[in-house]
Order: sequence, then C-alpha cells, then structure tokens
Amino acid sequence: MIPPRVRFAPSPTGDLHVGGVRAALFNWLYARRHGGTFVLRVEDTDRERSTPESTALILEGMSWLGMTPDEGPFFQSERGDLYRARLTQLLDMGGAYRCWCTKDDLDAKRAEAERRKSRYGYDGTCRGVTEAPSPGAPFVVRAKLPQDGEVLIDDMVKGRVVLRNDQFDDFILARQDGSPVYNFTVVVDDIDMGITHVVRGDDHLNNTPKQVHLYRLLGADLPRFAHLPMVHGPDGKKLSKRHGAASILAFREMGYLPETMLSFLARLGWSHGDQEEFTVEELQTLFDLDGINPAAAVFDHKKLEWMNGRRMREMSTPELLARARPFIERAQIDPDLPWVPRALEALQPRANTLAALAEGLSLFAGRGPVAYDAKAAAKFLKAESRALLTELAAALEATRPFAAAAIEETVRTFLATRELKMKHIGQPARVALVGGTASPSLFDVMEIFGRDVTLARLRAAAAWSGPEA
Repeated sequence: MIPPRVRFAPSPTGDLHVGGVRAALFNWLYARRHGGTFVLRVEDTDRERSTPESTALILEGMSWLGMTPDEGPFFQSERGDLYRARLTQLLDMGGAYRCWCTKDDLDAKRAEAERRKSRYGYDGTCRGVTEAPSPGAPFVVRAKLPQDGEVLIDDMVKGRVVLRNDQFDDFILARQDGSPVYNFTVVVDDIDMGITHVVRGDDHLNNTPKQVHLYRLLGADLPRFAHLPMVHGPDGKKLSKRHGAASILAFREMGYLPETMLSFLARLGWSHGDQEEFTVEELQTLFDLDGINPAAAVFDHKKLEWMNGRRMREMSTPELLARARPFIERAQIDPDLPWVPRALEALQPRANTLAALAEGLSLFAGRGPVAYDAKAAAKFLKAESRALLTELAAALEATRPFAAAAIEETVRTFLATRELKMKHIGQPARVALVGGTASPSLFDVMEIFGRDVTLARLRAAAAWSGPEA
C-alpha cells in the first residue's frame, strides 16, 4: 500500500466542534496506521466569517489532543495565485465558462421553477456565449459539466454511490469579485497537496459529485472518498450546544483528559471487536477505515464522564496532581500545600473530571470555622449527637498517629464501648467537619484536616445551639 496523504481542512468560523475533531482524528489515525502524512489546511476564504481567533482555537484544540500535523497549517487565503492559475486553465481548455446572467435573471428563473414546482438549476444560458453583453459587465465563472452519463463514487464507508449527471447544473467556481468558492478550492488544494484519501463527514457527500467532475476536468486522479457518519445527540438529532458542550476546548475547560477524548471520539462510528477503551498507541496501531459504521453515532456525555473518571482513578497521586494543577490554581488553592496530595487520594474515587476534583479540594481549603448547611445541621446536630461529638473529640485527642487507619480504629472502639453503630456518629461528624453530608471517607477527612482542625470543628459543632434568630 502506498503511504496515504490525508488532510483535515477546518473553516475558522467558530469553535472547533467535536464532530470536526472526530474527522481530524480519523484522518490522523489513518495516516499513523499506514505510515502516511497528515496535512492541516485552514479553509479561511470566507472573509466575513473567518477570524484569527477561530484559527488559534483550532490549533490550540489539536495541540491539546496531541494531533500534530506532519505538514501545515496551510491557509487558503495565501493560495490565491494557485486558484487563479487553475481557473484560467479551466477557461482556456473549455472546462469552465464566464456567465453574465444577472441576479434578476436568475431570481426570475428560480421563481418560475418554484411556480412550476420543479427543481431549479442553472439552465446553461451562457454556455455558448463568448462575448460580454456590454464592456466590463460583471460575470461569474461556472464549471462546464457533462449533461449525460453518471458519476460513480466508490465510498469506503457508504459503499457504491451512483448519481446521474443531469442532476447537477453548471455550478459556480468563482464569484463576480474573482474569489473562488469552496468546491473549487478544495479540489485544487487536494490535487496540489497530493491528497490520496478524503475522509470527512457525510454532510459533504452532496458536494462530492461536483468535486469528482472538477478532478476530471483538471486531469487529476480521484482520491478515495470515505464519508463518516454524523454525530448525533441522544435525541437522534445532529449534535449541537443544546445537547451540552460541543466545542473541544470546552471539554478541556471542564477537566476532561485528552486521552479520554481521543478514545471516546474514536468509538463514535468506529469499532474494533468489543473493545470499548483504547490508549493512543492502540488507536494508532488498530484503526482502519474498514471498521467505520455508516450509521450515525451517538454522543453520550454520561459515558464520556464515566470513562474520564475511570482513567483518573488509574493515575498515581503525583500524575493526578500534575494534571489537576491548573484547575486547583483556578480554584484559588495552592497545589503545593502539604495536605493536597492526600486530599486528592481521598477524592480520586469520587471525581470524574479534573475540575470536579479541584472543586472537591475546596472542602479542605479552609482551616477556620465551617458554615453548616441548614437542613443538614437541623437533622444531624441534635442534642444527643452534639454530646457524642464532645466525647468523640476527647477520644481522638489521644490518637497516634493521626492517620486514617488509626482514626478509624479509635472511632470504632468509641462506638463499640457505647453499643452504637456508625450511623449514630457518621453524619453528625461529617456535618461538623465539612458543613454538609457529602464528603470522602470520614477517616480520610479527619486525617487531611489534621488533629487540631478536626478537634476544633467537632467541639464547635457540639457547642452549636442552632441557627441564630
């Protein structure tokens, strides 16, 4: 097999959508699997909507995921000379022609087609016209397509697609101001860059026959096409912001791991046996286009969160701290405080994102008095519970070392001598320590706070007499 040359060609008109990232990932993995080349091309010819900010977000998102291009980024806005040369070539060889039809002319023909309830397509009025209706009359350039026969697309995902040529009109290649359109630039670039496989979303499938004609008009070999299934939300509709985050950098900000995102996105429309999760190395070894399912894939946020938490739980404490450091700093907590690693260990079984992990650290950040949740305090800081907290504090004062295992032994001995169960002290102590009923293991919490804070908070809760009037 000749090493493939593939490309990811986003338009910098907004955030980098996870559907686009999935297309980039499949191209990148295909290149890695077969020793090929992954090209990044930024299609920024839409002057009104393309922005440098969006370009920066595309590059940042790909860098975060580790999908470094082998070539590029190339920018279509810098390739105008090439497009003009190819347009001249098509005009000179008769593969394109100038069209002087005015907007009013075309609007009238479109209205007539609507009145007749027939499909509108350019009728080729200017196909045989060689002179402008008046000096300097504005014109567009149209492709001169065959009017009979068929277009055959042997798609690597969709299979054999056959379309009649009479379904297509002579579409525009360049606007009146000379600017080239998408279907023209993409073919010129793919030919110039030697792209062998065009792997993209199947929302581009309706463009493919037009592009096939341009390859032929320009005398170039066709690439292999692979049109990927769309990514839907759980409701079966195209994934969008209404389903939750859809921008790849939004997932970074929420604390998802890049390796989780790569594994999750790879499984959107592709499979390898029954395997659900992959390392990046496994993906680069196992991925191929014949594993893609042509049916739409469903983006399951809950599954992504579960996968992310699972990977986080496999990390060592130093690695977890290194990954969570930016989020801890964002929560205005010093990640180098001595209690932070132990707190991360306690929170690790419960947190599914790095942001949630950092948020959990806020339980331990304060060392002064704690504010009680009103409902939790009313339920668990009753008179009998407060009396027990005083006794528990006295028992814990002598505990050595003040670590989770020793603390647990002290607490269980304390309960056994009073013929009580953990339910009698667990939640009252938890409310006393963190202000509410949700926290990691009570013994871990005490160790993280240390002896002084633990005893102070237990005694403060024991002395609590209810909310102030």
